[in-house]
Amino acid sequence: MLFDKIVRPALYRVSGSDPETVHERTIGSLARLSRVSPALAALGRVYRTDDPVTFLGLRFPNRVGLAAGMDKNGRALHAWPALGFGFVEVGTVTRHPQPGNDKPRLFTLAETDAVINRMGFNNEGAEALATRLAATGKPPVPLGVSIGKSKVTPLDEAVEDYRFSLRALYPYADYFAINVSSPNTPGLRALQDKSALAELLAELRKTSAELAGDAKPTPVLVKVAPDLTDEALAELLEVCLDHGVAGLIATNTTLSREGIAPPEAAVGEQAGGLSGRPLTARSVEVVRFVHDETGGELPIIGVGGIFDAGAAARMLDAGAGLVQLYTGFALHGPGLVKLVARGLAARPY
Repeated sequence: MLFDKIVRPALYRVSGSDPETVHERTIGSLARLSRVSPALAALGRVYRTDDPVTFLGLRFPNRVGLAAGMDKNGRALHAWPALGFGFVEVGTVTRHPQPGNDKPRLFTLAETDAVINRMGFNNEGAEALATRLAATGKPPVPLGVSIGKSKVTPLDEAVEDYRFSLRALYPYADYFAINVSSPNTPGLRALQDKSALAELLAELRKTSAELAGDAKPTPVLVKVAPDLTDEALAELLEVCLDHGVAGLIATNTTLSREGIAPPEAAVGEQAGGLSGRPLTARSVEVVRFVHDETGGELPIIGVGGIFDAGAAARMLDAGAGLVQLYTGFALHGPGLVKLVARGLAARPY
C-alpha cells in the first residue's frame, strides 16, 4: 500500500518516531481538513462506500466504523466520513478532564500489526466534548460516544461519573458505549462484575429514560474485555439483558501478549492493552459466544484485529451487525476502510 510505503514512514520521520506524536499530528491535520468542505467532498469520492444498513434503529451508510480512542475529543468529526467510515465513535470521555497516564504510553509493533497502549482515558472531559459538538455539529453519519470513569473518582462513586457524562452528551449521541473494560484505569474492569454492572446499568437506564422524555431513549451499549472467561461473560450478558441494554461492543484491548512477533518481544513487555492482529481470533470468539448465548437477541459491534475484508466478514458471520477499525486504520490508513467496506458490500448480509 502507498500508505505503508510512503505516508507512514514520512509521519514517523517528522515526529521523531514517537507514535503518540504521530497520532496527535494526524488528528490535528484531520481537524483542519474537517473545515474544508471541497477537500472533504473530494476525499469522499475516493473512499466512501454506500452499503446502507439499519442497526439499533439507526441508518448507517455502511457497516465500517471508527472505534473509540482515535478521536477522543471529537476534533476531526467531519473528516472520518470522508475517509469512508459509516459511523464514528468518539471518546472515551470522562466526567473530569484528565491527562491520562505518564508518557511514553503508546507503542507500535509494526511487524506484529499491533499496538500497546496505556493511555488512561486522556481527554478534555464530557463538558468540553459537548461544547465542541454544539459548536461544530454532528458528522453526517451516526455518532457514538464512549463514556468511562474518571481516574480520581472512587469506584463506589463511579455511577454518578457515568450519569454526568450521559447527561452532558445526551443531545448529541446516536448511541452510548459504556466502557467498563479498559485495562488502563485502575479498578475499572471490576465494573464488569455482576452486581456492579447491574447497579450501573439500572441507573443509566433510568437517567436515559428521563432525558428522552416522550422520545425513544438513545441506545446504550456495553463494551466488554476479551479476557473474560465464558462464565463471567455469560453473567455479564444476563445483566445486560435484564437491564435492557441495546447491544454489545466486542472487544476492548487485551492483557494477553500471545501472538507478538519474537523481534518485538521486548516492546511486548510494556504494560497496557494490546490491540491489533493478535486479537483477531479472540474477538471473533467473543462475538460468536455473545450471539449464541443470547440467541441473537443482543446486537453486536465487532472490533479487534480487523486488517482485511475477510476478518470483518468473520465478525459478521459470527453474529456482529457492524464492525469498527482502530489499529488497522492507524497502521495502514484509509485504504483499509475502503477495502473492508467494499468487501462487505459485495457479500449478502
